[in-house]
Amino acid sequence: MKNILLLVLLLSCQTLVTAQTPDTLCYELRIYTAPKGKLNDLLNRFRNHTTALFEKHGMTNVGYWTPIDNPDEKLYYILSYPSRAARESSWKAFMADTVWQRVWKESEVNGKIISNIESIFLKTTDFSPNNLQSDCGHVWELRIYTASPGRLPNLLSRFRNHSMKLLARYGMTNKIYWTPTDAAQGSDTMLYYFLTHPSRAAGLDAFTRFRKDPDWLRVRQESETQAGGSLTTKVESIYMYPTDFSPLK
Repeated sequence: MKNILLLVLLLSCQTLVTAQTPDTLCYELRIYTAPKGKLNDLLNRFRNHTTALFEKHGMTNVGYWTPIDNPDEKLYYILSYPSRAARESSWKAFMADTVWQRVWKESEVNGKIISNIESIFLKTTDFSPNNLQSDCGHVWELRIYTASPGRLPNLLSRFRNHSMKLLARYGMTNKIYWTPTDAAQGSDTMLYYFLTHPSRAAGLDAFTRFRKDPDWLRVRQESETQAGGSLTTKVESIYMYPTDFSPLK
């Protein structure tokens, strides 16, 4: 019996170490805006051609989403690469691919299907669960925090030590946490993370209850007192559904 308990303990420890193994991948959040009425054409190009061509050139399709409220006709997606150098090499090969060049031209016979592209390079935080598994039937929430000047370390510490556990207390699933790699994109001010919820209504209700939690109120007060003020200047929340061709559901 004692040997069995020891084996269980060792396996538990091994699992914990594995879960905390640093994620060294280069992630890229890409946000495409389609001209009015062109989002379906853009999605069709990704569904039928682009995702396969990405894989052909060594890029990993992590996930694709469209906002539940999407008046601007946006597509959000995440790619990952072994490194930033690998990313540059893959994109160079992709853009030169004759199949892509043909698909691109054919898909835009009736006009451009992208009006704007944003690209943000990301790395996982040391506390990110890297829980990139599908939560079928759930909605995804991308939350983007802008930290007060000089207070990103305080914000990360609060998430690391408190916020993630409190979010989970109210049924929110922590998926992955990133900060940008480039100073120009907010490496010292920005935090990006994904949660999943059974529905948008469930997510909104969970956050309402979270914000009233006595432990959260104490943690927020203590962290802001220590930092000398609010840790954030802006918080953005985007509820999204995975596309039908997204690896993550």
